[in-house]
Amino acid sequence: MRTLRYVMLAGLLGAAMSAQAAPVTYQLDPSHTMVLFSWSHFGFSNPVADIGIDEGSKLVFDQQDPSKSSVDVTMPLSKLDTHVAALDEHLKQPDFFNADKYPTISFKSTGVQKVDSTHYTIVGNLTVHGVTKPVTLNATLNSMGPNPFTGQPAIGFNATGTLKRSDFGLGSFVPKVSDDIQLTITTEASVPKAK
Repeated sequence: MRTLRYVMLAGLLGAAMSAQAAPVTYQLDPSHTMVLFSWSHFGFSNPVADIGIDEGSKLVFDQQDPSKSSVDVTMPLSKLDTHVAALDEHLKQPDFFNADKYPTISFKSTGVQKVDSTHYTIVGNLTVHGVTKPVTLNATLNSMGPNPFTGQPAIGFNATGTLKRSDFGLGSFVPKVSDDIQLTITTEASVPKAK
């Protein structure tokens, strides 16, 4: 009888560990996600713009094996916000994003590497203005656990990166307006409730 109990306990522990090790799929929360990019304007200032994300953006995170993690994000240019309406409209014109022809920006990871317990390197393909180029993000795990309001499993990251806008055919006014673009991202995601 004691042996049977040990076997059952071992089975339960094994199942729990297996469940814990499985990748978890989260849905990114547009209301708690900011994708910020900044640039130098003639060396005088460093404006910042935010591009919101689409509802369908998701994150898969495997804490035990981060290489099995992934992120897939769509950013509609309709959500572009510089806090200056005229600049928003200018950036959507053909000499920059050409939003009528290319209405979205997307990022799909191709690899995730663990640096330490809270830091990760994410490599992926960024598509802007019809051009796809590899981009590397340095991500920090902020927190992971139940969302206090919903009780659903939740996770949050910050990430940073740098890219050259001319690589994506967005080279207007370089070098007076900087070619280098600084990315700063914060995001929160939760496991959707079962329907």
